[in-house]
Amino acid sequence: MITITDSAADKLREMISENGPDEEALRLYTRLGGCTGYSYGMALDAEKPNDHVFSQKGVKVIVDPESLELIDGSEVDFIDDLTGQGFKINNPNASSMCGCGSSFRTATKAGEPGSCD
Repeated sequence: MITITDSAADKLREMISENGPDEEALRLYTRLGGCTGYSYGMALDAEKPNDHVFSQKGVKVIVDPESLELIDGSEVDFIDDLTGQGFKINNPNASSMCGCGSSFRTATKAGEPGSCD
């Protein structure tokens, strides 16, 4: 299961309301790469077959099965402070993370480390 904080839900509801029905949910995904092995991705999207769907605080979150294996139990937060603003994923499965926080590996999956593009 993926959870979202109140601040993330507020920001996501705002973003979703500004888009059309083709972008009705937050898609969380992972891909090979990044300096630690896997990178996080986020996009507004529509549900696809085989997606796992979580609804919380008025927001639909969708995750493909392969990504869910790496990020199950994660929390999505939205930070807005003096250092900037943006979404942050707190992943309890990450055994190692890069300094920027957008790349990770788990204890059982190392991914393919590369550049942090």
